[in-house]
Amino acid sequence: MNKIATIGSFLIIFALIFSSCKNEHSATTGWEYNNPENGGFEVYPFAEQITGPNLVLIEGGTFVFGRQEQDVMYEWNNTPRRVTISSFYMDETEVRNLDYQEYLYWLERVFVPADLKVVWDNAQPDQNVWRDQLKYAETQVEYYFKHSSFREYPVVGVNWLQATNYAAWRTDRVNEMILAEQGFINWNPEPTPEGYFNTEAYLTYESYEAEEGPRRLQYITTREYRNVRMEDGILLPNYRLPTEAEWEFAAYGLIGNTLNERILERKLYPWNGHYTRTDNKKYYGDFVANVRRGRGDYMGVAGYLNDAAEHPAPVISYWPNDYGLYNMGGNVAEWVMDVYRQSSHDDLSDLNPFRGNYYETKKLLEDGEVEERDSVGKIPMVPVSDFKNDRRRNYRQADNKNYLDGDWASLINSDDWKNTSSNAEATEQMYPKNIEVSYSLVGDNARVYKGGSWKDLQYWAAPGQRRYLDEDEATDYIGFRCAMARLGTPR
Repeated sequence: MNKIATIGSFLIIFALIFSSCKNEHSATTGWEYNNPENGGFEVYPFAEQITGPNLVLIEGGTFVFGRQEQDVMYEWNNTPRRVTISSFYMDETEVRNLDYQEYLYWLERVFVPADLKVVWDNAQPDQNVWRDQLKYAETQVEYYFKHSSFREYPVVGVNWLQATNYAAWRTDRVNEMILAEQGFINWNPEPTPEGYFNTEAYLTYESYEAEEGPRRLQYITTREYRNVRMEDGILLPNYRLPTEAEWEFAAYGLIGNTLNERILERKLYPWNGHYTRTDNKKYYGDFVANVRRGRGDYMGVAGYLNDAAEHPAPVISYWPNDYGLYNMGGNVAEWVMDVYRQSSHDDLSDLNPFRGNYYETKKLLEDGEVEERDSVGKIPMVPVSDFKNDRRRNYRQADNKNYLDGDWASLINSDDWKNTSSNAEATEQMYPKNIEVSYSLVGDNARVYKGGSWKDLQYWAAPGQRRYLDEDEATDYIGFRCAMARLGTPR
């Protein structure tokens, strides 16, 4: 049964509990909740978060974040450190070609007729990533993304920016389906750039109403109709890319190796053991991941193909890890949210570590109202002003991607950097882009990707490994999967 279908029964329970809440009283003031005669302070019944399509609950906990095997590359960029990860949801598989085709189809329906074809164009995966000067790859260029034979295969040629936009689109489509199936809005057969369902717009604009929707909620005091709100527990939080720490934690799947808070078997890979072949007696010797076996060996000998995939394999291939996640140690590497810094593991928080925070707020008009949606249906956002952060102890600026990195105090030759006016300016000097002097790939646009791929040796399949690429670049071996926060209880 579709997990979203459980919302129907949830809403029945919601209505029953809500009626019972009318007799509840405040533990601090004694005033009755949900009583229009005393002001009508509304208390919503507790609602457990539902599980969105294709998501798996990853129960959080503590683990050693960073490389746990020998650093044969001598990169020294992920010193082991114990951290704690909150529970979250993660896609069971990589995003498939079929999933991304659905996304492009929707963009074409909405934006091409409105002379905004550029939105659809910018979302196209780069199929030329398959080409090589000394390799015949036109089969993949022409057919990998388009042909039905590859629809269950992970999408590649997608950069970090495109993956992030896909996650935002997915949030809107899932929440739209939830509301439409429960009768709070009507299905929109002809969405437009100005009027397609956008979760933030639905929650922000009072005028964003579905008057013809068969079901409406009401304010207790005024009895006026209202939209569903986050407080109702019906809408899901945002789909997004996982953080580097979340991805690594989920890949290890230590829940299957733990007994009474003791980890019984240390892992180097998402599977048990130190090899890419299983020791299961029934399948002894079979490959457990799609990686390159050795120089010139991508799938083995005819008649006995070791991993049956010279390029990516279908997303449900091999054995899942103990969380039920497929291909966390091979097939395609995957984008994560983090900005790359060599020293991140030394600087980051030990609870939900992440580098890349950029705090924004909705753009307001002079009268304090939120500015209308832009030409592509998004709410205009602006950075949180430094003025508003001036008295904060927890953060001072909106852009924290280069926090504790790029400032003059963190540099060896700090005397030359004291006159920089901002961390961003110092970062540019720390990671120069002048070809005549030196050129660094590291910067605020460098994003981390995790895991091995069909193109990599076994070494890169270890979850602790990390690499980086510019956020607007794509390859034939990097895909992605989405994540979502777990609200409330961690299990």
